[in-house]
Amino acid sequence: MKNASATARELGLVSCEDCHQLSRLPELPPRRSLACPRCSAPLHLRKPNSLSRTWALIIASAIFYIPANVLPMTVTTHLGSQQTDTIISGVIHFMETGSFGIALIIFIASIMVPLMKLLILAGLLLSVHCRAHWRPKDRTRLYRLTESIGRWSMVDIYVITIMVALVKMGALADVDAGPAAFYFAAVVVMTMFAVQSFDPRLIWDGLEEQHE
Repeated sequence: MKNASATARELGLVSCEDCHQLSRLPELPPRRSLACPRCSAPLHLRKPNSLSRTWALIIASAIFYIPANVLPMTVTTHLGSQQTDTIISGVIHFMETGSFGIALIIFIASIMVPLMKLLILAGLLLSVHCRAHWRPKDRTRLYRLTESIGRWSMVDIYVITIMVALVKMGALADVDAGPAAFYFAAVVVMTMFAVQSFDPRLIWDGLEEQHE
């Protein structure tokens, strides 16, 4: 009789990462060339090189996070004079003009969310490396939350895109994206890839080894 708490790996089952079809693994090797019977995508018990790829992506994101917040995000030209604004100075400007809601949204989406994603992913990776057994369900929920909110970090890029498209008045006024826009977009995209490359099932592997 099968154990009611047995995992899919113990039962010889694997889920397709593309279409989520549940397939049964053959009892005999080799298993390297297995493909999903529904969509023909390669089947893996765990995402290949999940930890090393996720580490590489979050380290690169952390490096790009610095110029994204130090360099100018927007370059505004008004009547011949030029003004540059970083993300922080933009938040301060909105606060000074009384737009506290916009300032809060930009601060959370453009500063707090990318930073929290980096810290959460680094913490999850360290917990997997250390074979931590504490609160695996909460760590999995934290990963799912990080996965769901990641796309909202692009709100600052959306604002800049709209401003650049609308404020084009020749010599009177002009708004252009600054060099920080590239680094910020790179941070957002790489953290999104990092979330996708991390395999949350690794969180539970240490707990299974403890039970064994």
